[in-house]
Amino acid sequence: RSDSRRWMFYSIDKAQIKFTIPVGKFFTYELMRETFQNDFEPLSKLYAGFLYDDPMTFKCNQQGFPDLPEWLRFTQRHPYDNGFLYGTPTSPGKSVIEIFAVNKRSYETARHILVLKITAGTVRKMLPYQAEFFIQLREIEKVLPPPVQDEIKQDLQKLWDTEALEIVNMSNALDRGGRVPLPLAGHFEGVYVKVGSEEYFSECLLSVLTPEHQRQCAAGSKVKVPGECNFCNIPSNCITWCSTELIDLTQREPEPPAPTVGSGILEAGEDFSPPESPPSRDYFPDYMVTVIVPLILAVVLCLLLAYIMFGRREGLWVSGQQCAAIQLYHHQTIHGNTDELRGMAANRGVPPPLSTLPMFNSRTGQRASPLQSDSPSIPLILAQQ
Repeated sequence: RSDSRRWMFYSIDKAQIKFTIPVGKFFTYELMRETFQNDFEPLSKLYAGFLYDDPMTFKCNQQGFPDLPEWLRFTQRHPYDNGFLYGTPTSPGKSVIEIFAVNKRSYETARHILVLKITAGTVRKMLPYQAEFFIQLREIEKVLPPPVQDEIKQDLQKLWDTEALEIVNMSNALDRGGRVPLPLAGHFEGVYVKVGSEEYFSECLLSVLTPEHQRQCAAGSKVKVPGECNFCNIPSNCITWCSTELIDLTQREPEPPAPTVGSGILEAGEDFSPPESPPSRDYFPDYMVTVIVPLILAVVLCLLLAYIMFGRREGLWVSGQQCAAIQLYHHQTIHGNTDELRGMAANRGVPPPLSTLPMFNSRTGQRASPLQSDSPSIPLILAQQ
C-alpha cells in the first residue's frame, strides 16, 4: 500500500512489488499486517472460523546487503502496528528490498520483494525555496500515512500562501539528535518536515528572520505568532516557530570547479637531488637510560629488601639440638617451680578447707568414703587420687 500519486507508478506480480520513483520525491510504503497475515493463514482456513490478528515484526534490508540504502529508512513502533519504509532518493538507480515478516505467535516467516526503480528522466528542477518545520506533538509513524501528510501539507500551504508546495522529506527527531521522551502521556519524539516551493517565502515565514523573533527564541520565552499566521487546524500538527528554518538555494555560493586532471608526467626540469643522509647518532646515552639505570635500581631494591628481611630480625640463629635443649630446660624449670609451690603450701600448718576434701557434703559437712558410694562407677576424684 502506498500513496497513489501521479508521479509514482507501481505494479504487483506474483513474486515482487515494483515502484518507479523520480529523484527528489518523498517515498512512503506501508507494510500492512493484513497482507502478511494472509500468507500465514490462507483464506481456506478462514472458513473454519479461525481469524487471527497476530503480532508481527518486520526486518528490511537491501538484497545482498545487511542494511537498507542510505536514503531509505524503516520504522515500526509495536508488533501490532504496521511498518513504514520512507525516504527521498537522491540519485537514480535500482534497489531491491527484501521484507521479512516474523509471526510472533507461530514464529512463521514470510518474505516479500520490493523493487524500487529510481529514474532520472523525470527529475524536476530542485525547488529553490525550502523550509523545515518541527512538529513537536507528533511521531514519525503517525505522520507517514497519506491522509496525515495531506493535513500537514494543507496547513503549510496556507502558511506559505501558495498551493505549489511539495513535501521534500520527513525525519524523526531522534535521528537528528533529539532526546528520548518520557514514557508518559503528552510526550512525543517530534518530527521534522521539510517542504519546498518555487515561489518565494511568505510574510509569515519571513518573520522568523526578524531580530525580535530571534531574541524571543534565545530568551526562551513564548513566541508571539500573529493571528494571520496561525493556520493550525489540528493541535497536534502545530509547528514550533523557534525551530523553523528557511533555506534559500538561490543564494548559495556556486561549487568550486573540479580540479584539472593532468597527464601524470612531470614537467622537464633539473635532475632530482635526493636528500642527504641524516648525521650519525650516538645511542649509548639512550642505552644507559633505558637499561642500566633500571637495572641499578632493581639491585638496590633487592639489597634493601634482603637487609630488612634478614639483618633486622630479632633473636639468634640456633641449631636444632640447641632448640631441643632449650625446650627441655624450660620444661624442667616448670616442674621444679611446681614442686616448690607444693612444698610451701604443705608447710603452712593450716588445715585445708573442707570443700577441698574429696567426697565432701556441703549440706551436712560430713566426708563420705569414695568406696561407700552408691554409684556403680568410680568417682572422678578417686580416679584422680
